[in-house]
Amino acid sequence: MNDVLVRRAQASDAPMMARIVSSWEAASRWIPVRYSTDEIAGFITKVLPFREIWILGSPIQGYISLDTETHQIGGLYYHTHGRGFGKTLINRVKESCDFLWLRTHQPNISAQRFYKREGFVEVRLEWQA
Repeated sequence: MNDVLVRRAQASDAPMMARIVSSWEAASRWIPVRYSTDEIAGFITKVLPFREIWILGSPIQGYISLDTETHQIGGLYYHTHGRGFGKTLINRVKESCDFLWLRTHQPNISAQRFYKREGFVEVRLEWQA
């Protein structure tokens, strides 16, 4: 997987990144689709100056978004599972951080397994109104 291009995202990458997110949402029957692909591209473009966003592949196969102040992974999306794309992207942000944290959807069991394999430890917070 070391031979796959990983580079910083640019505004021109936002539409393809948004298509990856939209495809994931459509495949994840448990998550409501709230925004169009164009709206998602707009969100990505808006946060680009404030996040460290890395893309993988040419054409783009996936991306990871990192808030460098809080060390939170805000998103990790890729087209194809089981090809090392997620690991490659996680390893890229691990290079610049002493620790990382993220949130994942409770029904997303495969993501939870992946993050545990990558060394993340589950911390569950319960919120009450």
